[in-house]
Amino acid sequence: DRSELLRRAMLRPVLQVGASPIAHALALLALCTVPAVGFYLPGVAPEEFATGAKVDMKVNKLTSTRTQLPYEYYRMPYCKPAAIEDVAINLGEVLRGDRLANSMYELRMGVDETCKLLCRKATSKDEADIFALRVAEEYRVHWILDNLPAATKFVDDSVPGDPVTVYDVGFPMGFKGAAEIPNTQEGVAYLNNHVAITVKFHKDASFEGARIVGFEVEPSSVKHAYAGAWNEAAPPKLTSCSGGAGPQPVNAAGEIIFTYDVKWEASEIKWASRWDTYLLMGDEQIHWFSIINSLMIVLFLSGMVAMIMMRTLHRDFQRYNALEVAEEVEEETGWKLVHGDVFRPPHNPMLLCVSVGTGAQVLGMLMITMGFAVLGFLSPANRGGLMTAMVLLFVFMGVPAGYLSAHLFKTLKGGAAWKLNTVLTATLYPGIVFLIFFLINFFVWGEASSGAVPFGTLVALLLLWFGISTPLVFLGSYFGYQAKPADFPVRTNQIPRQVPEQVWYMQPAFSIVVGGVLPFGAVFIELFFILSSIWLHQFYYVFGFLFLVLVILIITCAEITIVMCYFQLCAEDYHWWWRAFLTSGSSAGYLFLYSLFYFATKLEIEKFVSGLLFFGYMAIASLIFFVMTGTIGFYACYWFVWKIFAAVKVD
Repeated sequence: DRSELLRRAMLRPVLQVGASPIAHALALLALCTVPAVGFYLPGVAPEEFATGAKVDMKVNKLTSTRTQLPYEYYRMPYCKPAAIEDVAINLGEVLRGDRLANSMYELRMGVDETCKLLCRKATSKDEADIFALRVAEEYRVHWILDNLPAATKFVDDSVPGDPVTVYDVGFPMGFKGAAEIPNTQEGVAYLNNHVAITVKFHKDASFEGARIVGFEVEPSSVKHAYAGAWNEAAPPKLTSCSGGAGPQPVNAAGEIIFTYDVKWEASEIKWASRWDTYLLMGDEQIHWFSIINSLMIVLFLSGMVAMIMMRTLHRDFQRYNALEVAEEVEEETGWKLVHGDVFRPPHNPMLLCVSVGTGAQVLGMLMITMGFAVLGFLSPANRGGLMTAMVLLFVFMGVPAGYLSAHLFKTLKGGAAWKLNTVLTATLYPGIVFLIFFLINFFVWGEASSGAVPFGTLVALLLLWFGISTPLVFLGSYFGYQAKPADFPVRTNQIPRQVPEQVWYMQPAFSIVVGGVLPFGAVFIELFFILSSIWLHQFYYVFGFLFLVLVILIITCAEITIVMCYFQLCAEDYHWWWRAFLTSGSSAGYLFLYSLFYFATKLEIEKFVSGLLFFGYMAIASLIFFVMTGTIGFYACYWFVWKIFAAVKVD
């Protein structure tokens, strides 16, 4: 029944990951919690079509990995309907640059068409030039049919004896002529003005009509010919449909005739499985290698932490407490020596509290988003759902951000400046992100790209920020400041102790830079796939793997910070507050450096605005990664320092 189909559609992305036991456990939990009566999530309910029923095909946008600037479909001189009707889209789709509209293509369930005329366009030199420019920039066209994206099919035979059919989302707008392509001139742009549309459908006795389960497009370029003069009221029959005509160049003003074929194919693919081909994961072994690589790092760090906890610290506790019992007068050594300064408030405590609060906000948003994604609620059928969820969850995570920031600020004797601390928690890092985002948007707007966020959406984002997120930060801050501050296990001396001169490898700069290597090493392989999904427009839906990598990242950040903090305290350096945050947070620097490597080796971006877009968004991602990993390391070190000084007797 339909509830069963819904459950399968929700769980398909999880079960496709296949290798993750955690993902399987969560999938089984989701299977048990879905009500038997059945319900539908927006965008995932199946729709049945009777034979001959009209099936609306929508046009979306044009994208290119060379420019990273999407454009609305009707910004190009394509065939336009008499009235263009924009389709309502969500916040995530707007931020992605999606712009859906109706089209002139007429598709009816089960009705095949051959070389059907769409329209004839008399193009000017300027229109031909814009076509040629977008073809040279390798733009791809994106359509939507029954919530399925158009895709071109090709066979990956890289593995001998095991060919795999792979879908590439969208289809090329055209191609450049070359010596090896018949009937073309080298360097001339040719437009794909004919498309062969193949729609796959599935029928079953459990429902009436047919459900669409596949949408393939095979483009081609045909310079159509016809007998006599063109009559718009009664178009003449095209003589080029049977083949033999050359491709359609767009190097000068002239006419372009757009045509299409429609073929309907019955398929055994069920509606709940129709996204499988799009989400085919041909590199599962690499993901597993990423997990194993990360686990090796975690095991190495866990061994070091266990050694510190079980042997070194245990020996320290025995020695320190034995000295107290025997009342021996002996000079203290090691980390116990800084007990009177270890909880001394750091320099610039407000900025630390603001950073920790924002980091907790990001971490909470990411964990909840990952939970929903692993359970299959953020289906690819709900375009923009992932980004919408992340924005809204970040807004609502303002309460824990305000609480943790205010409570830490009060614990550090912040005093009456808690209002300023709260304002900065709500505005500092979001303000930096919004400023970079607005600057990028200004340049993208100048390119007339659909990737530019409209003014109304900017106003909506500001309302979410100042109308919901900021009040929630103040609400959390109120309760955080009302809560009792933490009582440190040891007293702080009035006069600060002088820190002895440190050896070169214990200098703050060196230890911070070294500390970020392992957290980055735990995620960099998976980071490649994430960057490819963003900048090469590929599907990324292996959230089971990503959830495991996130858990490993959290453990790695916590353990490396504890190890480095212990070495620092043993060197009688009690300035651990900021160093704990920066040790794991420095992994964001490696993330940005890796993005430079990725830009140089994987992308072919040449335009200034496109480069600004890449580096601007990667700077935002690195800043978010910095506050998140820094917060994890800070709280791990905070807990560690608290525990070890609470376990020894101090006069």
